[in-house]
Amino acid sequence: MVAHDSHSRSGGPGRGAAVHAGVGSSGRSPVSPSDAAGRGDGPTDEELISRFRNSGAEGGAESAFETLVHRYEQELFSYLRRYLGSAEMAEDVFQATFLQVYLKKEGFEEGRRFRPWLYTIATNQAIDAQRRNRRHRMVSLDQRTGGDDDVGALVEMLAGRDQTADAMMAGEEAKDWVRAAVADLPDTLKNTLVLVYHQGMKYREAADVLGIPVGTVKSRLHSALLKLNESWEAGGKSL
Repeated sequence: MVAHDSHSRSGGPGRGAAVHAGVGSSGRSPVSPSDAAGRGDGPTDEELISRFRNSGAEGGAESAFETLVHRYEQELFSYLRRYLGSAEMAEDVFQATFLQVYLKKEGFEEGRRFRPWLYTIATNQAIDAQRRNRRHRMVSLDQRTGGDDDVGALVEMLAGRDQTADAMMAGEEAKDWVRAAVADLPDTLKNTLVLVYHQGMKYREAADVLGIPVGTVKSRLHSALLKLNESWEAGGKSL
């Protein structure tokens, strides 16, 4: 089982990770999302999972697994917290996700990208957690670091620059409305929007995570933005 040492539930992940099978926490700071695929001098995700699958303890298997956990702990925890609307549930699902990675390493196909595979596992674990807890919570955009910047950009996009001040809601009110409007989207549209716009995934990556064609990803994004725009123009009424 992955063991998480959280500094605080509200402060986001600043935690090490370990597995009962022998992986110990190194205490390193997590790698930023921009380095998550192994950009720079470090090994790629795919090289690490291959090393974990094919090497014994003396060959660095456990070290490779631990590196993957540290590499994704910020990015994946943030995604799960937005998805579930609860830091506590996100911590549990984060642990469950990497336990599944540990147990199902043989199921990872050579030549496949690790990140979409990881997100598929995490999303399935999150869905299971929601069902168990009967808490079908919507994504909460205000729980992410820097979330107001993204919400503000969406407000500008929806409102357009040709509208008068009277036609637009006040800044904070508009941001609150956007958060609520995104939360009210159907799960299929909401999840696609989060993966592409807030996780920065490419269409192909999001398609792999959701198990749908790329064309469906594009159509869902179009539908989501259309619903948001229609609701905005209607004065913030429910979608």
